[in-house]
Amino acid sequence: MKTVNVETELSASAYPGRGIIIGKSPNGKYAVTAYFIMGRSENSRNRIFVEDGEGIRTQAFDPSKLTDPSLIIYAPVRVLGNKTIVTNGDQTDTIYEGMDKQMTFEQSLRNREFEPDGPNYTPRISGIMHIENGIYNYAMSILKSNNGDPSSCNRYTFAYENPKAGEGHFIHTYQCDGSPLPSFEGEPVPVTMSDDMDSFTELVWNNLNEDNKVSLFVRYIDIETGKYTSKIINKNK
Repeated sequence: MKTVNVETELSASAYPGRGIIIGKSPNGKYAVTAYFIMGRSENSRNRIFVEDGEGIRTQAFDPSKLTDPSLIIYAPVRVLGNKTIVTNGDQTDTIYEGMDKQMTFEQSLRNREFEPDGPNYTPRISGIMHIENGIYNYAMSILKSNNGDPSSCNRYTFAYENPKAGEGHFIHTYQCDGSPLPSFEGEPVPVTMSDDMDSFTELVWNNLNEDNKVSLFVRYIDIETGKYTSKIINKNK
């Protein structure tokens, strides 16, 4: 697949839903991830990202307006030793607990499937970043219904060993806006990355649909030292 500009891919749809970008900076120094959430309903838009240990969690911006926390309140990012887990739901905890018991990323997700929010049956998208002794690899997963049929769960895992500097991969929940919302199709899209976290954060945020974007998290991890820097942007302030 041809690598595309991240801004082009982000702005191509008014509602990609939730999205994960994972890759490597052009200078080869940083492992990079970005996770964003969007919303169309008041309940989905009533959220912010907050720091939670080495990761983050979602939180209601106005607790009095929270109607159903089941699929919108979770920890999108957790860290397990030299592994950083990024997902669009509570499967973050499933992966963390599974890998803590020496299961693989793929094995940890075997007892999970898409979200029970018919007729959309929102895919569960997940990513794992592994840095050890200056070596960086990552993988991404999507669990989705069979073209909207909830009787089948289609499971896809994409692994990237020794990823190319300047390239990342972008996976999101929905192909585009619609009713019901069509699930993401195909492989994660190869996208361009940046050496500078601040400019990359602004680029991602500014190219998400203004009406639907809710929150964004970006992290740059030094591949040699494992030290990281993070940034959060919340539309609700």
